[in-house]
Parts: sequence; C-alpha cells; structure tokens
Amino acid sequence: MTRPSPKRCAIYTRKSSEEGLDQAFNSLDAQREACAAYVKSQASEGWRALPDRYDDGGVSGGTMERPGLRRLLAAIEAGRIDIVVVYKIDRLTRSLADFARMVEIFDARGVSFVSVTQAFNTTGSMGRLTLNVLLSFAQFEREVTGERIRDKIAASKAKGMWMGGCLPLGYDAPAPGSRALRMNEAEAEIVRMIFRTYLELGSVHDLERRLEAEGVRSKLRVTAKGRELGGKPFSRGAIFHLLRNRLYLGMIVHRGQSHPGQHPAIVDADLFEAVQRRLDAQARRAGTANGNAPAAPLAGRIFDAAGAPMSPTSSRGARGKTYRYYVSAPLQQGRRRSGDLQDEIVRRIPAAAFEARLAEILRRLIGASETAPLNALHRVEVHRDHVRLTLPAAHLAAIRAQLHPDETVGREPTDPTSLRLDAPFRIALRGGKTWITGGGAPSPRPDRALIGALREAQAMLRRDPRGLPILEAAPDSSYRRRLLGLAFLAPDIQRAILDGRQPPGLTLSKLMALDLPLDWAAQLAAIAQAAGA
Repeated sequence: MTRPSPKRCAIYTRKSSEEGLDQAFNSLDAQREACAAYVKSQASEGWRALPDRYDDGGVSGGTMERPGLRRLLAAIEAGRIDIVVVYKIDRLTRSLADFARMVEIFDARGVSFVSVTQAFNTTGSMGRLTLNVLLSFAQFEREVTGERIRDKIAASKAKGMWMGGCLPLGYDAPAPGSRALRMNEAEAEIVRMIFRTYLELGSVHDLERRLEAEGVRSKLRVTAKGRELGGKPFSRGAIFHLLRNRLYLGMIVHRGQSHPGQHPAIVDADLFEAVQRRLDAQARRAGTANGNAPAAPLAGRIFDAAGAPMSPTSSRGARGKTYRYYVSAPLQQGRRRSGDLQDEIVRRIPAAAFEARLAEILRRLIGASETAPLNALHRVEVHRDHVRLTLPAAHLAAIRAQLHPDETVGREPTDPTSLRLDAPFRIALRGGKTWITGGGAPSPRPDRALIGALREAQAMLRRDPRGLPILEAAPDSSYRRRLLGLAFLAPDIQRAILDGRQPPGLTLSKLMALDLPLDWAAQLAAIAQAAGA
C-alpha cells in the first residue's frame, strides 16, 4: 500500500482582545488544541502539525499587519508549509479583500487552507468551489465600492466641486472645508498670456519655444512628503492640454460633460473659443496630410517598465509608407528618467512587429481568435528582457498546459480575476532596424550582410576530388583573411545563417572580430557569447 506524501500543517490562531491572554489556558490555546486534533485525525492522509506557533493575541482581524500572520506568510513564501489550519475563517481575517490576497499567496505556493469548524477545506474540490464563491463575493464587494465612489464623484462634479487631482496652473487648493479652487492671480496672468500668445503665433511648436525662451515653467507642487513636482518647461502635450482645459472657463468636466464650477474663470469665453477654433483647424489640416490614422489595438493597455503609458504614433517614410510605433509618455514629452531603472526601460517599439509576436504567443497559449487575438489582453508591460501580460484568470489552465520552460504564469496579486504571464522578449537594434526575439519560436530573420560574407568566403575556395577545400589564392588583405575563416564555420552555424536563424544579436562585425577556433563546439560557444554581448 502506497503511503501518502507528508503534509506540513501550520496552525494559526488569533484573538482580537488581550482579555484572558494571561490565563494558563486561554483562547489561543483552545483554538490550537482544536486545530491540532483535526490535523491528527488526518494522519492517514500524511498530515502532521508543525511545532512553530503562529499566534496573534490582541490584534484585530481587519488588518494584515500582524506579527504572527507575517511570519506565517514568510514561511509560506519559503516553501515550509503545505496546509494552513485555523479554527474559523474569521481567525485568519475579517476582510474579504485581505482574504483574497492571502489566497493568491496560498495558490502561488500550492498551499491549501482548512477551517476545522466550518467544513472548509481547499484540498478537495468542494472546498475550492466554496473558495471561488467567496472570491466572487470579494470581487463583487470591490466593484460595488468602486461604483459608489464613482457615483459620488460624478454627483459632486455635477455640482461644480473640485474633487482633487493635480492642481492646474492658475489655481490653488480649496480653502479648508471648501471644494472650490482659489485663483492664483500671478499664475492666472501666465495662463492668459499663453492663450493670447498662441493666437498670435498660431503654432504650438512656436509657443513651446517662446515659453522656453522666456523661462515660463509649469506649476510647482510639493507633496506631503516634501517632494517637489513640476516647475519644468512646458512640453507640447502639456500646452495642448492647457489650451483645451475648460477648467479655465470656470467649468468642471466629467466624462465629457461640462458643469458650471464653483471656482472663478481665468479666461473669457471669446478668447477660449478663438483658441479652440484655431486648434481644430490645425487638427483638420494635420489629419488631411496624414490620412486616416492606422489602428493601434494596444492603445490604452500598453506601458513601459516604469509604468508610464506608451501611446501609438506613426511616421511616414520616403516612399510614403507609414510606420507605426508605441512610444512612452516621457519620450514623447522630451523628458528622460534618472536612476538605475533608466537602462531597463524600452521607450519606443515598432507596433506591427510587436503586435505580431504577441499574437503568436496568445494563439499558442490560449488559442485566441485569429482575427483579434490581442483583445484577450488587459495590460501589457514592456521590459528590456521580457514582456508581462495580464489576462483573464479563466485562461490559467489552458496557459499552463502550453507554457514554455522559460515562461511563468500565476494569478495577479492585486486582482484575483486576472493572471500575470511573463514571457522572454528581447527588443534590440541591429543594422538600424528593431529586432524582436523571444516569446515563442522566432520567425526567420535573414541577415544579408552575414549571408553575403559567408558566400564570399566560400567563393575563395574550391574542392578537390575528395571534397576537401583548397584555397584558390592567398587573401590580399587582412579583411579577406578574416573573411576566409567564415568558410570553415561549423555546418550547423552556416545553415542557421542561411536560414535566418542565427543567434539573436549576431552581426557581421561581431563575427569578424572573433578569433574562431577550428573546433565546431568551441565555435558555437564563442559565437553565442559574442551574440549576447
């Protein structure tokens, strides 16, 4: 008879008040005794209670900042626990949202959860069904709370109240107890000057240069922690936003609708409308020149590694061909980030190639529709060496069945209804072009420079009757001497170059710089190292 594998059981106990904890046998002891008895009853299934105590006495279940709970979660992350046992579910937490977060941690580590007095056990199918019901209610609670907040904000804005956000140039924060912005006269005059100067120049580009030359800066804000934000030169995007902002008419805008605000207007209606007509006329001319904007299926869902949105943009080549890109907001605004994360951020990617590779991944993993595979995505994060995709959690089983060894998937910690997929994805510049590799079997990428050099090297040789290579003539330059070495590459390497499946990052200059050994295995190692450099 096969013995069941051992299951390490951690018992967690909690009591909200400190009353009675000084007794020889208190509530925590009673909970632990009941849980230990339950674990002992499952000994035939391989269960055994761990000696470590995870107790929280005098701590509310409405918070996750509990010493015993934190030690329990740390042990789970370290892989030292298989099953968490509690007397009742509310001993673990009284918050459905916190419970959902804990279950995400349990699920990621393959840990089950048991409540001994409520017949709740996620080691079985019925327990998992009950868990999913509870998580559904948790999601419902979050959505209802969000709807209430959104409804309150909408009602308040309809009454003209300022409901927070970044203060615009020209206004200061409302007085205590008020929801009406206060006019800052000095900044208000700058706003009026910007509107009048735009009508004078007729160009946002010229206005940007004028403001830069005159030292006009955006509004300086200081956070509660003392961090300064703003106070920078105006970008074109910031100028467009300022010129379109109906807040300066004394209005509050919510979801495309304008409501009379409780704050005073800075710009009179005639000046504001004149600016809008000029902006609209320029937009129509730009639209006529550029034609219809190409579709961008990832618009609003794609972000760089720092979390900044990447917006669709396009350019027209010399022959009239349109090239699409996704560009991060800081790059569009002419700003650069500082810090260690700088080198990890991909700021500009070719849209068509990127979308095609994502579609390959989705078709392989979830069998997404051939016509619109990208519709399944909730969010895309572009990193230097991988792409992080957020999808509906319903796809988890299908993805795990098709996952490659270098891909990882798990539930999204902040949203139980979603999952997070990390796939290797490298974006690199080669020969002035952007190459995307990883995320599944890459498409062949023939390199004409490599192929041409390989053929030229072969042309320098002839074969004797036995098929052995014979040099036609001594190379007359150091370049041709290095080029000749390519003729003696391993057959697998030569075939990979001709098929366009050479190692990503391998260029002719890197290959020519190598002192290639004659041993084929050593050649493969040297070329792989050079390609990754």
